[in-house]
Amino acid sequence: MSLIVSYIPLAILGVLALGFAPTAWLVSRVLRPKKPSQWQDTTYECGSEPIGEARVQFRFQYYSFGIIFVVFDLVVTFLMLWTVAYSGLSTVASILVVAFLGMLLLGVVYALKKEETVWI
Repeated sequence: MSLIVSYIPLAILGVLALGFAPTAWLVSRVLRPKKPSQWQDTTYECGSEPIGEARVQFRFQYYSFGIIFVVFDLVVTFLMLWTVAYSGLSTVASILVVAFLGMLLLGVVYALKKEETVWI
């Protein structure tokens, strides 16, 4: 029974964290001014009137670079924590980590070659 009681603060924090965004959204909907005007319907571009078409299509290449960056950012974080926690492991573990990084690099090269943007 004491194990359940020790998790009550964590449960309260989880409920508060999950309820914060909807509550902030509802409060902003209630407290905002409701004065529609023509100025609010126009496109705003750095304080000046926009020139040309407002809708521009981005190439998928930019999104793939972003996804690859996020994946490698997470992998680097994981590897940094791994090296701190297991700094006294054998060379076999180090070889396995290098093999893991090699597989990740092959995946990135494959993804970029699929986009035809790698100059290797």
